[in-house]
Amino acid sequence: MKIEKKLLNILDRAREGRAPGKEDCIYMLQFQETTPEASLVRATADSIMRQRYGNVGMVFAQIGIEIAPCPAKCLFCSFGEGHTGFEASNMTDEEILATALNFTESNELYALFLMTMHNYDFEKLIRIVRMLRGKISGETKICVNMGDFDLAQAKDLKAEGVAGAYHLSRLREGVDTSLDPKTRNATVKNIKEAGLDWYHCCEPIGPEHTPEELAEQILFGREFGGCFQHGAMSRIYVPGTPLAKYGQITDLKLGQVTAVVSLAMLETAATKTIGVHEPNLIGLTSGANTIYAETGANPRDTEKETTGHRGRDIAACKKMLFDSGFSHLLTSPEKRSELTGFYL
Repeated sequence: MKIEKKLLNILDRAREGRAPGKEDCIYMLQFQETTPEASLVRATADSIMRQRYGNVGMVFAQIGIEIAPCPAKCLFCSFGEGHTGFEASNMTDEEILATALNFTESNELYALFLMTMHNYDFEKLIRIVRMLRGKISGETKICVNMGDFDLAQAKDLKAEGVAGAYHLSRLREGVDTSLDPKTRNATVKNIKEAGLDWYHCCEPIGPEHTPEELAEQILFGREFGGCFQHGAMSRIYVPGTPLAKYGQITDLKLGQVTAVVSLAMLETAATKTIGVHEPNLIGLTSGANTIYAETGANPRDTEKETTGHRGRDIAACKKMLFDSGFSHLLTSPEKRSELTGFYL
C-alpha cells in the first residue's frame, strides 16, 4: 500500500500546526471513506485534536422548546412548512425549567441550548433565559439556536446571560431552504460583534454534496475571527421530507468530514471544541471531542419528543466519550472531571 505523497505532506504540515487550505480540504474530502487515505486523515485529526484539547471531551444539550410548521421550508427538516406532519405546540415554562434542571443537576453539562423555530417570540425567549439563568448553575452556559436576529437583539441576549448562539448559512441555503444566505451570514456577524460565542458546523451533509461545497462551508468557520465551536453533522433520513430521496451518508463519511473540519481549524485560536452530530464513536475518534444530548423538539425526528428516540441523555453521551478514549469531561472553562466507572 502506497499513500500519495501529497496527502502525507498535508498531514505532516498539520502535525506542525499548519491548517490545510481550501484545495487541500477538497483533496482530503474526495477520498472514498473506506480508503486507507481517508482512514489516515481521520487518525491524524484524532491524534492532533487530543493533543490540542488535552484528551478532554465535552457534553452539550439542547431543548427544542417549540414546534410549528416553519416558514423556512427546509427540505431536510421535519418541521418544514408544506411537508411537516406536526401541529404547533410549545413547552410550558414549567416543562422547560424541569428539563433544564434535569440536564444540569449533575454539573456535567458545559452548555445548554434553547432551540426555536425560525420565526420566534423574542420577548418570550428572553423571559425563558431569565428564568433559567436564575435557576441553573452559573457555570453552565446558556446558548440559543434560533432564527435570524439583529445586532440589538444579539446584545440583549448577551446582557441577559446568553453565552453563545448556533447559526450559519447551511449547505445549499436558499436552494434547499427559503432563507437568504446573506441574511444568515449577517446574523453570524451580529453574534460576533455582540461578544457571543459563535457555534458553526458543516451541515446538513448529504450524499449529493460535493467536496467543494463541503470545503467552502468548513472554511467559513474561520471568518469573523473564528467560531467557538465547529463540527460536522449529517442530514438524517426523515421520511416525508423532500430530500429523503437522496438518502444519508455513512458515519464513516461523517467522520472523514469531521477530521477535515478539525484539521482546518488548527490555526484558529477561537475554536475550543469540535462537534459531531448525531453522536457516534467514529466521529469521536476522527477529530471531534463534543457531542449533544437532546430533548423536546428535534428537526431530525418524527416524534414530538425526541427523548428515548433520536435524542440521547447525558449519561449516554458520557459513556460514548469514555468508549472513545477521552480521559476527562470539561464541565466549564476551568473545571474538568475524570471519565471513569462506566464499566461498573
